[in-house]
Amino acid sequence: MEELKKLFSIFVVDDSDFSRKMIIEILDKEGYKIVGEAGSAEEAIKHSQSLQVNLFIIDIVMPEASGIDLAKTLGEFPNPTCILMISSLTNENIIIEAISNGANDFLKKPFEPADLIRSVDKILDYARKEKMI
Repeated sequence: MEELKKLFSIFVVDDSDFSRKMIIEILDKEGYKIVGEAGSAEEAIKHSQSLQVNLFIIDIVMPEASGIDLAKTLGEFPNPTCILMISSLTNENIIIEAISNGANDFLKKPFEPADLIRSVDKILDYARKEKMI
């Protein structure tokens, strides 16, 4: 699993600098490969198109385009990618909408580092089984 973590490229999208840095720090310590970060959906699309990304970690509530809008756009890309949605919104309809628009998992803010790691590990295992990495 440790070798796979180094191959599993992650891009973090959150309009909160603090949240982005915290997620990156947690996953970096865990041995995951962070290939990029963005503060908006538009910035994420612009910067990630030239990268091989296996997992996007996306906050739902962002200015201009939401994380769900970004997930819809990513679903149109030719290469499949996994999505972990994070949000302080936990309304059941939001979770259903996130999952129905491509999210592999949903994590409620605030979360413990172990919760984030467990979710990313689960998605890594899914990506391995689906031969996405």
